Amino acid sequence: MGAYADRAGRKAALTLSVAMMCAGSLIIAATPGAARIGVAAPVILLLARIFQGLSLGGEYGASATYMSEMAGRAHRGLWSSVHYVTLIGGQLLALTVLIVLQRGLSAATMAAWGWRVPFIIGAALAVVAFWLRRRMEESESFTLARSSSGERGSVRLLLRNYPRETWTIFGLTAAGSMIFYVYTTYMQKFLTNTAGFSKGEATALSAATLVAFMVSQPLCGWASDVIGRKALLLMSFAGGALVTWPVMTRVAATGSLWTAFLLILVGVLFESGYTSISAVVKAELFPASLRSLGVALPYAMANALFGGTAEYLALWFKSAGAERGFYVYASALSAVGFLVALTMRDTRRHSRILED
Repeated sequence: MGAYADRAGRKAALTLSVAMMCAGSLIIAATPGAARIGVAAPVILLLARIFQGLSLGGEYGASATYMSEMAGRAHRGLWSSVHYVTLIGGQLLALTVLIVLQRGLSAATMAAWGWRVPFIIGAALAVVAFWLRRRMEESESFTLARSSSGERGSVRLLLRNYPRETWTIFGLTAAGSMIFYVYTTYMQKFLTNTAGFSKGEATALSAATLVAFMVSQPLCGWASDVIGRKALLLMSFAGGALVTWPVMTRVAATGSLWTAFLLILVGVLFESGYTSISAVVKAELFPASLRSLGVALPYAMANALFGGTAEYLALWFKSAGAERGFYVYASALSAVGFLVALTMRDTRRHSRILED
C-alpha cells in the first residue's frame, strides 16, 4: 500500500484504504453467527479483519505522508499533529458508542446484536470519508515526483539507499507504539483486571484520558515547530522510560478514580511528544518518490511486532504471575526509542520535504 501511494498517488491510496475499511466493517456487521452458518462465521470474520488490517496498514503511510506534504514548513509539526488527533478521536468515538450501548442495552441484547452497531457506524463514517477523499487535491510533492523519471515506490531502492532512515522509523515506532497501546488499548483492561475498577468506571476513565491525550497533540506539534522534533522525541521517550513503572504500579494499587486519572495523564502527556509528530518526523526522512513506502513499511513491521503484541504480552506476564515484568519491558523499549532519537538529526532542520 505504501508503494501504491508512491506510484498512483496519495489520493488514490487514501481512497482505496477507506473503501477497504468500509467493506470490512460491513462484512463483520452482516455476517451471521456460528449458530446459523457454522465454521464459516469465524472464517469470514478473520478474512474481514485481514481486509481491515490491509486497509489500516495502507492508511497510515499515505495519510502521514499527505498531511506532512500539505502542511507548510513553518507549521508542519502543528498541522501534522492532527493525524493523531483524528486517530485518538476515533478511539474516543468508539468508547462513546460503547458507553451508550452498555447503558442502553442489556448484556443479552449486546451479545445478540448490539455488538454489530459499532461496525455499522464505522462503515457509514467510511462512506463519508470516501466521498471527502475523492474530492482531495494531490500533494505538490507527489505531483513533482511523478513528473520526474526516477523509480517510485521501490522496496529495493528504499532498503539500499535509506537503510538508516528505515531502521530509525522501526525503532521509534517500536517504542512509541508500545507505550501508546499501554495507555490506550491495554489500559482499559488493566483498570478492571488489575486495578479492580468496574467496567463502566474503566470505560469512563479511559474516555477522560483520551480527551486529554487528544487535546495535547496540537500543543506538542506546535512545540516541535519551535524547539525541534528531536528535542521533543527525547523528552517523550525519556519520560516513557522513567514514568511507566511508577504509573502502572500506582494505578494498580489506588482505588481512587481521580488518582488513577492523574497518573495515566502523566503517561499520555509524555507519549504525546511522540504521537503528535510521529507522522511528520517519518515523512521528513524520505524523498517524495519513496516517502509513503518509507513511512509505511518500517512502521507496519514495528507496530505489528511490538505495538500489536503489547496487550497479549501484558496478559501473558499477568497469567505467569509476573505482571510487573511487562512494565519493565515497556520501559526498556521506551529507552531504546530514546537512544534511536539521540542518534538522528532534527528533521525540522534537515527535512526532505522540499515544497513549502
